[in-house]
Amino acid sequence: MVGVKAKIDIRKLTLEQLREQLASMGEQVFRAKQIYEWLWQKSCTDFDQMSNLSKSLRDRLKQLFVINSVQVRQAQRSADSTIKSSFVLYDGNIIEGVLIPAPDRMTACVSSQVGCSLTCKFCATGYMDRKRNLNADEIYDQVVLISKQAQEHYGQPLTNIVYMGMGEPLLNYANVLTSIARITASDGLNMAAKRITVSTAGIAKMIKRLGDDQVRFNLALSLHAANDRKRNEIMPINEQNSLRALAEALKYYYAKTKTPVTYEYIVFNGFNDDVADAQELAAFCKHLPCKVNIIEYNPIAFADFENASEDKIDRFADYLRQKGIVTNIRRSRGKDIDAACGQLAIKETASPTV
Repeated sequence: MVGVKAKIDIRKLTLEQLREQLASMGEQVFRAKQIYEWLWQKSCTDFDQMSNLSKSLRDRLKQLFVINSVQVRQAQRSADSTIKSSFVLYDGNIIEGVLIPAPDRMTACVSSQVGCSLTCKFCATGYMDRKRNLNADEIYDQVVLISKQAQEHYGQPLTNIVYMGMGEPLLNYANVLTSIARITASDGLNMAAKRITVSTAGIAKMIKRLGDDQVRFNLALSLHAANDRKRNEIMPINEQNSLRALAEALKYYYAKTKTPVTYEYIVFNGFNDDVADAQELAAFCKHLPCKVNIIEYNPIAFADFENASEDKIDRFADYLRQKGIVTNIRRSRGKDIDAACGQLAIKETASPTV
């Protein structure tokens, strides 16, 4: 018995490929642009809603293509108004994303992989298996769904996107860049690239590739230690991507893009929080224009790290500022619902709170 032909995931097609598909169906090629706008500008996930297409064309599209949309499984609201959502993918896998509201911005934190393979010792996602990369449309859908939450709950549009959720974005390079292309395109969500930040644990060859591709979004490096011994201890990826290799890659990236880099630095109590650590970080900052975001540590069940005291964090930041380094202290958001940095691990409550 001949098997049923699998439907084509329509959002994996470029506009030109969609034109070719329509031509092979005997349809008018200009319809491709209309369909593309429904998919990427209007974020439509139902062929029946494409109202400027004939019913016969919509029926044919349903027969041949599929739109594998992401759905909100559960949403929880933190005491500080942060909203964490678990999203179910077409194959049943679950990921998480976060809406972080602030007086001057609405930020979506999105995932790029189901799980993660990097095993950073302080991150809950690092204790999960990496099941697969997300497709570009699955990343795009997170942005759309979190943007809807911003409008529904706070009456504000989404202003910023950070690729700081589950997974390592640079190990899903093509899909991450394609998702950003659709988010920033005039026939997509039309967001400014400068409002998007991609965070990496540090993969030197891929940072260089970002430079070669002359990307326009912002790059953040999860540093957390500025000597190899300590960084190896908490981030095994450093064993193949030493600080020297990362510095070289970042200088190359900056030469190509002229975009300063952000270093993210969690201050762990008794581990990387003294003056010598601040001196090492200041020395690393000399390689290229940059700023430092000092991040509070958010405890997880799998690790014994503790956040440094506020006094230590303030002294650490003051030292960097005295050296002329732009330094911000980022207070944690959504800690009470495991939505803060490093806490995403598909931990749901029995009932949603949003």
